[in-house]
Amino acid sequence: MRRSRITITLDAQVLKKVDRLIDKNKIRNRSHAIEYILNKYTQSNVHTAVILAGGRGTKLRPYTYEIPKPLLPVKGAPILEHLIVQLKKHNVTHIIIAISYLGEKIKTYFGDGSKWGVHIEYSEEEENLNTGGAVRKIKNKLNNETFLVIHGDILTNFAFADFIEFHRKEHALATVALTTVDKPLEYGQFKLHGTKLVEFYPNTTRPGLKSHLIHCGIYAFTTDIFNHFPKEKHFALENVIQKLVEQKKVSGFVFEGKWYDVGDPQNYERAIKEFKP
Repeated sequence: MRRSRITITLDAQVLKKVDRLIDKNKIRNRSHAIEYILNKYTQSNVHTAVILAGGRGTKLRPYTYEIPKPLLPVKGAPILEHLIVQLKKHNVTHIIIAISYLGEKIKTYFGDGSKWGVHIEYSEEEENLNTGGAVRKIKNKLNNETFLVIHGDILTNFAFADFIEFHRKEHALATVALTTVDKPLEYGQFKLHGTKLVEFYPNTTRPGLKSHLIHCGIYAFTTDIFNHFPKEKHFALENVIQKLVEQKKVSGFVFEGKWYDVGDPQNYERAIKEFKP
């Protein structure tokens, strides 16, 4: 990144506030603190998130015979509600929820989202389009904006603002959030070189431990991503990511906070015990 040296004069009280940001880790010095503030003020913010909430949750039966997986309760609120509250904290207020199985119950619970200070739209699937098809279906709702895509069965204290800023600085077509887990074999694994993903190992097609980094089910995309979608109606988003990784067009953001994939009874039980809203 090209840098230019400048000289500025600041009020002493303002400078004290700048210095309070310096933690020698995320913000190293006074110059870095000023750059951080300017980036926060001038950055092109991302306000739209697509939440994939159409899965049948078969591993969580019998719970999911009557309740869609995103509505399963944790700490007194549905999984999806915790996610929406977290997005609102990071100024992501336009939320498109892709629904299918028991989707009417999700619509009834969240309505237009005004109760949570967000605007919610719904994309209803009459048939299972898989994750990629579900994302393509909402293309016309995006207004050529950079947007997030999030699986609707995760609980996290994810740093969405930092993720968005990272994606912006990388000028990336796609950015994948990564984390580490105790059992990486259950997930798609990635290898990272610098900030670029160089290998993707889907757990369904290339089993075995290849890396301790797994994807969080959180992505940032520019709308150019649709130029890389296949012609098929039903396809997995992960297949698109794999091809783009091979072309060195995907960045990886490593997240070290709390993350729970509520996809089976064991992980659901763990989330109930450990998750802190």
